[in-house]
Amino acid sequence: MLNKNKKQMGTLALSNNTIDKYFGYLRKLDNNSKKKLIINLTESIETNEDKPFDLKSLYGAWDDSRDSDEIINQIRESRVNYPEIEEL
Repeated sequence: MLNKNKKQMGTLALSNNTIDKYFGYLRKLDNNSKKKLIINLTESIETNEDKPFDLKSLYGAWDDSRDSDEIINQIRESRVNYPEIEEL
């Protein structure tokens, strides 16, 4: 069952007028193509339960032997300041 209150990313809402225009084209398809289209559309609205996102999956994304203080110091030391703005 589709939860109507749940917003889905990447969805497109069409007006009735637009749907009628599409149906005008689809009406001319052979029965086999219509059945395939019905199956694909039906499968696209069937929802699976949302799996909770596991933050542990992000663990180890940054691989570095330095500790945080060393990384911060290196970032600060690598900054470049341009006190004068060059004219074009």
